[in-house]
Amino acid sequence: MSSEAHAHGNAHGHDHAHGDGHSHGSMKSYLIGFFLSVVLTAIPFWLVMTGKLGNPQLTGFIVMGLAAVQIVVHMVYFLHMNPRSEGGWNMLALIFTVVIVVIALSGSLWVMHHLHANMMPTHDMSKMP
Repeated sequence: MSSEAHAHGNAHGHDHAHGDGHSHGSMKSYLIGFFLSVVLTAIPFWLVMTGKLGNPQLTGFIVMGLAAVQIVVHMVYFLHMNPRSEGGWNMLALIFTVVIVVIALSGSLWVMHHLHANMMPTHDMSKMP
């Protein structure tokens, strides 16, 4: 930006310095968020690749739970959502997101369960004429 354009912006009362009172995060908070994101990605990957739990349903529930936690980590550490910012509207958005994620996950599980139950043959196909 040229000094003339910068002076023009300040002459009209437009400060481009992000002095809006919002928290834009620090290097420490971004590193904490990054570390948590890596851990919350590595644990499900490890569980699925090694099959340590031995129960696919339990593994699926743990992976989905960690995915939901990772969504919250991203919202808190990268989108800077907390109860104080934006007069509480960010917290309302966080709660709305959690509700939508729960509906999407439970609905997906319900649909997959019923597809499995209704699409798998329950009789011996070799006895068909």
